[in-house]
Amino acid sequence: MFEKKTKSYTDLLGKTNRIVEGTTIHGNIVSPADFRLDGHLVGNFETKGKLVIGPAGSVTGDIICKNCDIEGKYEGKIQVTELLNLKAKAVIKGEVMCGKLAVEPGAEFTATCVMKPNVKNLQPNDAVTEKTA
Repeated sequence: MFEKKTKSYTDLLGKTNRIVEGTTIHGNIVSPADFRLDGHLVGNFETKGKLVIGPAGSVTGDIICKNCDIEGKYEGKIQVTELLNLKAKAVIKGEVMCGKLAVEPGAEFTATCVMKPNVKNLQPNDAVTEKTA
């Protein structure tokens, strides 16, 4: 009569993947769960959850995620479906596509920015273009 929806192993644990300070990864990361990065990533990152780049963390590459908090350094192209939250010590360089953007005073934001409510519909090669008639 009532069907119980089974939760995945990561949902049951309620844990977040974590790369600790002092760790450097060269390559791409794909994760279905939330992720906290306090180390360094040189490569692309994709998750269906939330990405947190801690104060000692840095990413050089492309990011695709649902939500993102950045307190460290980021350089590349980032696509955030919902909310991109830049903390006061964040340093961002590159291209940003997001649903909503929150920037704390003190954040260094050197990027082009496109805010759209349906970022998930954007194609990876979409660029900011002007229409001329």
